[in-house]
Amino acid sequence: MNKYELAVVVSAKIEDDERAAVVEKCKALVERFGGTITEVDEWGKKKLAYEIQKMKEAFYYFIRFEADSKAPAEIESRVRIMDNVIRYLCVRQDEA
Repeated sequence: MNKYELAVVVSAKIEDDERAAVVEKCKALVERFGGTITEVDEWGKKKLAYEIQKMKEAFYYFIRFEADSKAPAEIESRVRIMDNVIRYLCVRQDEA
């Protein structure tokens, strides 16, 4: 089992309950592909470095999990097509 971090940037134009549903869906995807979530870090609303889809701000979430090496590709392929997710990145965390 490897340690991963999934960063998700969610649109600021949606309501709080919709945003929570997007994060829950991401967490469900991690668990669906055999991952175990260790931590969910919500950074809140932050200014984007550049405008994306006419938005200057978005909500940042970081989901840390442990999973097999095949899980991140499966998770990214599902997150890619999710509505209200404007950017995402899944990276492996090195053992420090």
